[in-house]
Amino acid sequence: MIPTDSLHKKTILCIDDDLAILCYEMALLERSGYEVLTASSAQQGLQLASTCKCDAVLLEYEMRGMKGHEIASEIKLVRPETVVILLSRLEVPSHALASVDAFVPKLEASQQLLPMIAELCSRNEKVKPRQESI
Repeated sequence: MIPTDSLHKKTILCIDDDLAILCYEMALLERSGYEVLTASSAQQGLQLASTCKCDAVLLEYEMRGMKGHEIASEIKLVRPETVVILLSRLEVPSHALASVDAFVPKLEASQQLLPMIAELCSRNEKVKPRQESI
């Protein structure tokens, strides 16, 4: 599944302190035609999110130092247009979902992740021209 917008290859930032998960996400996304950046800590992820133009961020909920929704809130302060998808093996409290665009349980990521990224990024693309013309 290659992104339909061939003029702009979508860039996805993956933030997870589990290197095996990062490698899996990177392989899955690159095979699907995405450009992928990875961060193995909350701090590294926040730095990349603020300095690089990412179309979406995949973010683990349970991270050392910060919870995923806290990282998502920081990203949205700097880049409110960025799509943020929260991933977790565990249940996530409802208040944590308020700062993200979507939630995908890790057990369902292999089926849900690619369609969700494509849908949210295309929805975000449709909104951008209206925002820029204001």
